[in-house]
Amino acid sequence: MAHSTSREQGAARDLARLRQALADDRRQYPPETARRPYLIVLSGLPGTGKSHFARQLAHQIPVLVVGSDRMRKALVPRPKYTRGEHGRVFDACHRLTEELLTEGYRVVFDATNLAEGFRQPLYQIAERTEAPLTLVRFTAPGALVRHRLDARAAGLSLDSHSDADWRIHCRLRPGEEPIQRHHLEVDSSRDISPVVAEVVRLVRPATG
Repeated sequence: MAHSTSREQGAARDLARLRQALADDRRQYPPETARRPYLIVLSGLPGTGKSHFARQLAHQIPVLVVGSDRMRKALVPRPKYTRGEHGRVFDACHRLTEELLTEGYRVVFDATNLAEGFRQPLYQIAERTEAPLTLVRFTAPGALVRHRLDARAAGLSLDSHSDADWRIHCRLRPGEEPIQRHHLEVDSSRDISPVVAEVVRLVRPATG
């Protein structure tokens, strides 16, 4: 019982830290748009353009971006990327996402989400909160991805919270599984604006 209570207390502290990490974003969110929730889940290997897409979408419509890399740094300033740390980060991210959707926010969940097992909790969150769900899968040619990740490792990409490099990209690649539900596809070596516009079109009717 004591162990369970300690774990629940730790989860509550983690959730409070993530709320604080998003405090400025929430203050900038127009209150009149927080009416009906919407969940947009991004999926793809490191360097395929997920976070850039999320930023472009946020320029078009009010959304709160729950990025696993940014949230990880809020919980663990010097992450070690262990299995236990991964579970802790994603448990807190999922809790925060469900809380935001319950409050009526539109949420972009930005993480690799490579396997159906990782996506399943997000499907369940959308069902529990009755939030419409849009999935977006990202790809890009290997040479372009390596260039992006090398630039990030060299400190030339200052708007990213990710520590993933080309080695990690290659290690994760065999674990990528097809998305079993309807989803949009983005090759980020091409113009992403049509898919951004499609997501905007989907979200706006749902929020009135």
